Amino acid sequence: MAEILVYVDHVDGAVRKPTLELLTLARRLGEPVAVALGNGAADTAASLAEHGATRVLTADAPEFAEYLVVPKVDALQAAYEAVSPAAVLVPSSAEGKEIAARLAVRIGSGIITDAVDLEAGDEGPVATQSAFAASFTTKSRVSKGTPVITVKPNSAPVEAAPAAGAVETLAVTFSAQATGTKVTARTPRESTGRPELTEAAIVVSGGRGVNGAENFGIIEALADSLGAAVGASRAAVDAGWYPHSNQVGQTGKSVSPQLYIASGISGAIQHRAGMQTSKTIVAINKDAEAPIFDLVDYGVVGDLFDVVPQLTEEVRTRKS
Repeated sequence: MAEILVYVDHVDGAVRKPTLELLTLARRLGEPVAVALGNGAADTAASLAEHGATRVLTADAPEFAEYLVVPKVDALQAAYEAVSPAAVLVPSSAEGKEIAARLAVRIGSGIITDAVDLEAGDEGPVATQSAFAASFTTKSRVSKGTPVITVKPNSAPVEAAPAAGAVETLAVTFSAQATGTKVTARTPRESTGRPELTEAAIVVSGGRGVNGAENFGIIEALADSLGAAVGASRAAVDAGWYPHSNQVGQTGKSVSPQLYIASGISGAIQHRAGMQTSKTIVAINKDAEAPIFDLVDYGVVGDLFDVVPQLTEEVRTRKS
């Protein structure tokens, strides 16, 4: 059976959920071979094996932490040349898409980004994508070289499928470009205790209707009652009410949770582009003509300052 290369996104050996989803998709296409790089790479093996990786290629070197992107591309290219896979799958994060694009250029292959599903085809993997702000669904395949595909988080279930997960050391020779951009400082992001926005199963977002940074507390309270991440529209971010890192939309982050709750968000196309692939969408807005209601599964016409606290209390009551 053909082998499928899967790039591992992990933090000091803790494998992040999008990678486990990639392993589910990889098993549809062939035998997953995982590539884990950097500090703690070898510690990922148990989790990767539990979710279907037949082999785990690991490499650690100072370059992965001290320089941006290119050392990881060098390593992924080395893995590609060692394995000769039928496809390469990468999580669709900002860094993941840059790694995938650079690899595709190097190996002379086509690339598909932000896939939301994968299936085996007679001429190679077929990727499903949401196009034009999710107004259309397309199916496509790479017609040249080995397919390099990035997949959006929450596109597949995490399924246990125990495999050998044999750990092998990957030999990497770094290119001259590897040390071109050096990391000079890092500032840890303050932890909120909430899920990562792009990976969360539930997202609660606030927009212009929240009417001030001081009012985002009610959005956070609902999110915390649901174990959700907090998002914000561009209008709320531009007004300085919430950090840019939480912006959902075309110029922010794309999310695809099981449940998306939009509070006080009108539904401009820029915002819809970042959340329209959510499985279930609920909107709370006092304007019955707001565009957001055109795409929701459930809509509440009402003042968010009345509706959201009641919803939060009901959730807490049912959980108690």
